[in-house]
Amino acid sequence: MTLTEAAAERVRSIIARSEKPVAGLRVGVKNGGCAGMEYTVEFAEEAGRFDEVVEDKGVKVLIDPKAILYLLGTEMDFKTDKFSAQFVFNNPNQTSACGCGESVAITPVRSEPADAHA
Repeated sequence: MTLTEAAAERVRSIIARSEKPVAGLRVGVKNGGCAGMEYTVEFAEEAGRFDEVVEDKGVKVLIDPKAILYLLGTEMDFKTDKFSAQFVFNNPNQTSACGCGESVAITPVRSEPADAHA
């Protein structure tokens, strides 16, 4: 997972204003919405035992272990327009999204057997 400069700046800004110590931003997915899955974003006070830790542009991202195969290759951005400001995920594993943009369908990356390239 990577972050655009806009996403990294937004995360740094929010962390700087936090009243509690923040270890990083935890990103994951959960079942929900009309397309099947929703992205989750929350601040973590500490890394979980099995979190995948990615550091990009001065920001530490903790990827929920259940979401790793859904988020491989994903770029996280932060977009602001007239009506909203939100994190946006450019995910090559996303196969569709609902009309409102709140949920997505994501196909997990398949791991290949070690002898698949022999």
